[in-house]
Amino acid sequence: MLTSLLSISLGAILINNFIFSQFLGCCPFLGVSQKVDSAIGMGLAVTFVMGLSSALGYVVNLILIKFGLEYMQTLAFILIIASLVQLVEMFLKKSIPSLYSALGIYLPLITTNCAVLGVVLLNVQNNYNFIESVVYGITGGLGFMLAIVLFASVRERLQFAEYPKSFEGFPIALVSAGLLALAFMGFSGMKIW
Repeated sequence: MLTSLLSISLGAILINNFIFSQFLGCCPFLGVSQKVDSAIGMGLAVTFVMGLSSALGYVVNLILIKFGLEYMQTLAFILIIASLVQLVEMFLKKSIPSLYSALGIYLPLITTNCAVLGVVLLNVQNNYNFIESVVYGITGGLGFMLAIVLFASVRERLQFAEYPKSFEGFPIALVSAGLLALAFMGFSGMKIW
């Protein structure tokens, strides 16, 4: 059991990273990665939502299967995610207003973040039990946070770099994201036990 959880964890963080290997959640990845502080905040919010939506999604999926309503999974998962994002948004607005304003429009967009929906759907597809679902959700979020923080630190350094004028702005960000994705693809041949 422990080796299974370890392989799920390392797989979610490095080998099958949602951003660099599965290309899910690229909108907030590109939008919030201007500064490391806001990237950490977004990563923590996504990790929280992924972990809780994985737990609640598992329970709701059992209920849907019991009543023969499997075709309602996606809708039910979207409702769970939207509710959790609202809770996170209210908490940040009340407790950490600076982070709330730094995340801006990207915080409500966690609701439509395909990585968050993807983790819940992949839990069902991979037939994970409750513990495996929660571990996959949390470590998938940590992998997202690792990706966005690494990319934010690269983008902060790019402000002082010299590159051709045609690469200013978004093009250099895309080139940098591609290079980071190539680096993470080096983990794809990794085998755990």
